[in-house]
Amino acid sequence: MPLSESLTTRWAALRCALARLVRRPERLMSLHSLLWFLAALPLALLLYAVALVPFTPGISDIRKARTELPAQLMSADGKLLTEYRWANREWVPLERIAPSVVNALIATEDHRFYQHWGMDWRRTASSVVLTLRGDPQGGSTITQQLARNLFPEEIGRSRTLTRKLKEAITAFKIEAAYSKPEILETYLNTVPFLYNAYGIEMAARTYFDKSADKLSVLESATLIGMLKGTAYYNPVLNPERAQARRNTVLSQMLKRGKLEQKQFNALQKRPLRVNFERQTEVMGPAPHFAMQLRKQLIAWADSHGYSLYSDGLVIHTTIDSRLQALANQAVARQGRQLQGVADAAWARRDGWTARNPLVQSLVRESPEYRTAMAREDAPPPDEILKDLLADTAFMRKLRDEKTRVQAGFLALDPHNGHVRAWVGSRDFALDPFDHVQQARRQPGSTFKPFVYGAAFAQGALPSDTLMDQAVEIPLGGGNVWRPSDGGPPSNEPMTLRDGLAYSKNTITAQLMQRVGPAKVADLARAMGVRQSRLDEVPALALGTSPVTLKEMVTAYGTIANAGRYQAPVLITRIEDRHGNVLQAFADSAPEQVLPLEAAQTLRDAMRGVIDKGTGMAIRARYGIEADVAGKTGTTQDNADGWFILMHPQLVAGAWAGFNDGRITLRSGYWGQGAHSALPMVGDFVQQALRTRAIDARLRFVDEDETSLLEPVLDRLRGWWQGVFAPPAAPDPVAQPLPPSRSAPEPAPLASPPPEITESAELLPLPSVSPQAPATMPAPLILPSEAPEADNAFSGPAPVTPEVPKVSGDTAP
Repeated sequence: MPLSESLTTRWAALRCALARLVRRPERLMSLHSLLWFLAALPLALLLYAVALVPFTPGISDIRKARTELPAQLMSADGKLLTEYRWANREWVPLERIAPSVVNALIATEDHRFYQHWGMDWRRTASSVVLTLRGDPQGGSTITQQLARNLFPEEIGRSRTLTRKLKEAITAFKIEAAYSKPEILETYLNTVPFLYNAYGIEMAARTYFDKSADKLSVLESATLIGMLKGTAYYNPVLNPERAQARRNTVLSQMLKRGKLEQKQFNALQKRPLRVNFERQTEVMGPAPHFAMQLRKQLIAWADSHGYSLYSDGLVIHTTIDSRLQALANQAVARQGRQLQGVADAAWARRDGWTARNPLVQSLVRESPEYRTAMAREDAPPPDEILKDLLADTAFMRKLRDEKTRVQAGFLALDPHNGHVRAWVGSRDFALDPFDHVQQARRQPGSTFKPFVYGAAFAQGALPSDTLMDQAVEIPLGGGNVWRPSDGGPPSNEPMTLRDGLAYSKNTITAQLMQRVGPAKVADLARAMGVRQSRLDEVPALALGTSPVTLKEMVTAYGTIANAGRYQAPVLITRIEDRHGNVLQAFADSAPEQVLPLEAAQTLRDAMRGVIDKGTGMAIRARYGIEADVAGKTGTTQDNADGWFILMHPQLVAGAWAGFNDGRITLRSGYWGQGAHSALPMVGDFVQQALRTRAIDARLRFVDEDETSLLEPVLDRLRGWWQGVFAPPAAPDPVAQPLPPSRSAPEPAPLASPPPEITESAELLPLPSVSPQAPATMPAPLILPSEAPEADNAFSGPAPVTPEVPKVSGDTAP
């Protein structure tokens, strides 16, 4: 049909339609309203967008992450312990990013990036049409994605018109304030890539073990392909999807002229190669210490108008970097040895086998068992158990997890409470649970000094004697407690000094009856066990109530400090990035909680543990000749080993065991605190003395001793009187002065064994079900929530109720 005829026909049809509208005015009004609505819709949308502007985020510095200064945690001797970063990221400038990364990003995500001002209208319109057809497509530009990544809370996450408008407005603001290279650099340094990797640099290290400037075209396409859905296109877990997505990115690079056809043909055939290595957050030499402080430092920073992650705060702690390094080494060395013992013990025929009832219980408690039981078509429980017991990979994983030896170590200055070394576990990456402050375990015989301290406070002397004989203590309800030691009693009198040195359960139990459980518990709380619940029962004498290592070392610090309690101190001051002191934390005044004479008597009696008792290895094996005192501890079935040593400058304590209290080393020798925990402390103190981190010449000085020269002056006075004074008549009842001014030194046992061992004693109670794992993670409590905080940043752990296993240790 000729064009003129076509136009004539269309004009005639239009005239007919207008004539019908004139004859039907209601239709004309309806069309008029529709036209007005269509004209008003864009105007209303524009007005709504303008109204949203005040509710969109400010973009004063979208690259603030580049200038963020994380808080630094410093040791007392000026060494960096760690930095607190909100994300695992390292900012790199655009010129240090491989060009193939930028090419892949622009070709795939926003090929008109350099032509638009924040929104690609053509792409947005296409996205709307496709979405209406039932094929949702993303239309966001790189700038819009950056706005969404930087301000997720302000813009929102739901797929609504309001969110898209906020995103577009923020993108316009970013484009108006920053150049295209700045936008690209910020985007590539802030986008997440799973596994706590933020930014292209950490992604390159995580997936290909190289820096961002070394990425190849294939590697760049793989990482950029993940941006559509990091989990769905994860090259570690979903390699086939990731490879297909990588090839899609390569095809987009070919389409946009960033690849040649020959190069594309070769690259798309290559397999996906990933060199995955998770980039863990580096927490420094004292990771558990740093983690215990993090929450409290965040609270402090928020209350003072600072950010822990960006304002460059400098936190000065009490940790001594030299002692921390020695503690780490000591725990690692002993941990390896004990792990070898555990592996050999559980590899025996009667160890980790499907017939072992304990192993079966552990399988039933595993997440895999619970998951299988929760299925709708779950088979009978016995079949699930049988299948898991036959699963070699599962059983190996469970065994490695359950039989991994754990340890905790803490050292502090008894005079001011400054914590000098803190090791929460053998490996923070494998076990971030803190066995210093979070774990509560039965202390065994390390609790006995509280019994003797309470007795000395009531006037008892180390030379007082009790019969080493069978003991029966009624508990009520027809139950009787019969504490015993590793061998039969001698039925001879034994001094309290020897009872403590040789860790005699029978002597300690009798002394507990004389003093009373309530007084012992009160003294333990006053001396430092201030967060854990203590059951005021006779068996408390043998350490049946679970406590933390931090509490026990603090309490022994009270003994070393002549009965004066000092709360543990972790932080001394906080500075801003320019060195200005924002807050300083003074040491608290000491609190005399044990009478001076009783404290000095107890301290002197505990020297016997090292000189002739269960802690003799300190001198015999480690050659430590300094003035030290301490106590070993072992719990029932050798589940827990303890040792705490006191030096005038330092109190150091260690615990060894397993996260599950039912797992043991299965050895009567290695399970003893003298062989599991003592070597960590002995190694640490030996090296500290050798490197002169602490002074071997210092001695505990009783309060009436004015100085270290007093013994010399006494000798000079004696010589003067011997030369110039007349001789005195002999006194028939005179006795030689004892080594300690607090009490005379008794004669040693007739034939002490060459090596003192310990044993744990069980209180016969009515049938008690097997105990659940003894160390259950507990949330960190801020000082305002705790019964009593050590200082502004000590953060005690909450009490975890637990059915105790009654235990103790002795020397035969």
